[in-house]
Amino acid sequence: MGECIFCKIIAGEIPAARLIETDKVVSFLDINPVNPGHALIVPKRHVTSFLDLHQNELHVLMFIARRVAAAVAEATESPAFNILQNNGRAAGQIIDHVHIHVIPRRPDDGFSLGWRQLSYGEGELEPLRKAITARL
Repeated sequence: MGECIFCKIIAGEIPAARLIETDKVVSFLDINPVNPGHALIVPKRHVTSFLDLHQNELHVLMFIARRVAAAVAEATESPAFNILQNNGRAAGQIIDHVHIHVIPRRPDDGFSLGWRQLSYGEGELEPLRKAITARL
């Protein structure tokens, strides 16, 4: 974890505009924000995948994300926000330390997630539903 920028921020080796900290997570402003007020929430334990978070880390991470989102939206007078978590390179994860983005949004702010919508072909939905529920 010696090269992880988030671990260095958590350890105080790199300065950050910290917002809130608990024994499990820390939140700070992103230095390359999508919009002013863009914040990150990271677990203190170095963990690469969202799926590897301990249950108590996940609870605190999401609870703090909610608090940060409310504070950021109010402080920036933003009517909306995105909460994002990119998990893996194909999903856009650049730093190999789990983190939640809170991005304040305004109409016509120029940011787009590039969302697309597909549809299932005949007979594709039910087998996939069964495969997923079998793993739950």
